[in-house]
Amino acid sequence: MSFPDVRMRRLRRTPALRRLVRETHLHADHLVLPLFVRPGEGLRTPIASMPGCFQLSVDELVRECHQVADLGIPAILLFGIPTSKDPVGSEAYALDGIIQRAVRALKAALPDLLVITDVCLCEYTSHGHCGLIKGDEVDNDATLELLVKMALSHARAGADLVAPSDMMDGRVGEIRVGLDENGFQHVPIMAYSAKYASGFYGPFRDAAESPPQFGDRRGYQMDPPNALEALREVELDLDEGADIVMVKPALPYLDIIWRVKEKFRVPVAAYNVSGEYAMIKAAAERGWLDERAIVLETLTALRRAGADILITYSAKDVARWLRE
Repeated sequence: MSFPDVRMRRLRRTPALRRLVRETHLHADHLVLPLFVRPGEGLRTPIASMPGCFQLSVDELVRECHQVADLGIPAILLFGIPTSKDPVGSEAYALDGIIQRAVRALKAALPDLLVITDVCLCEYTSHGHCGLIKGDEVDNDATLELLVKMALSHARAGADLVAPSDMMDGRVGEIRVGLDENGFQHVPIMAYSAKYASGFYGPFRDAAESPPQFGDRRGYQMDPPNALEALREVELDLDEGADIVMVKPALPYLDIIWRVKEKFRVPVAAYNVSGEYAMIKAAAERGWLDERAIVLETLTALRRAGADILITYSAKDVARWLRE
């Protein structure tokens, strides 16, 4: 059958009809808000390249997370800015490190809020790379021991999930063994499995104070033209014990999200990264785009591609918009 018997516009005529037949749904339950925590007290330092985002002291972080919980957002993803940095990123796995203190404070104040911790050395090393340096390269195998120590320190502080983002080969398996052998079999791993070497990370590196001091991260993050390699990365992480896999960035890699979901049928997270956020903010501030419309369209596209979990700096705004 065809026109005039078939009229596709019939089910688009009113908002109620459109809601009735809508295929993809966006809900606050899908959201994770990334947050940056730093030493100090009463600090809420604006991040110039990410309007509306801040570096927070622990007390301000707890206050922020009360708002997050009140909006129905189930989880946050924590990044730390240490007091000092050194070549081995020692504050990353210190008992009194900034993330460890933040996790303890959050779990005491908001036990039902899911606290996810980023596991990577880049914010903590003086050279800004994601692992130990040997010569002029990151030493993959030597880095694994420190990543395990970091993940364990987060679990001991009370983290609900750990999220290794370093892109070292074998790190998921090593972290899984380390957690299991120390009584943390219940702590899931959300692996940054398909993390691309992207130009969209610039504002994040301002926020986390973590740009590499030499070279770049293309020797361990994925090459943007590659798709089959992403599937292999995901498969290896799942074989090593990942519970959730992630694609990062999100919007330029919708095809990767789709391929991962179709092939593996596991929980998939999409990280709507700082550059994606900053572009929309900048255009909206100039009146070139409707921020609300574009953000909701973007996140719906990620859901439609197969993402179950949406990591976005717009999470609070989205949760408010969805209530209206």
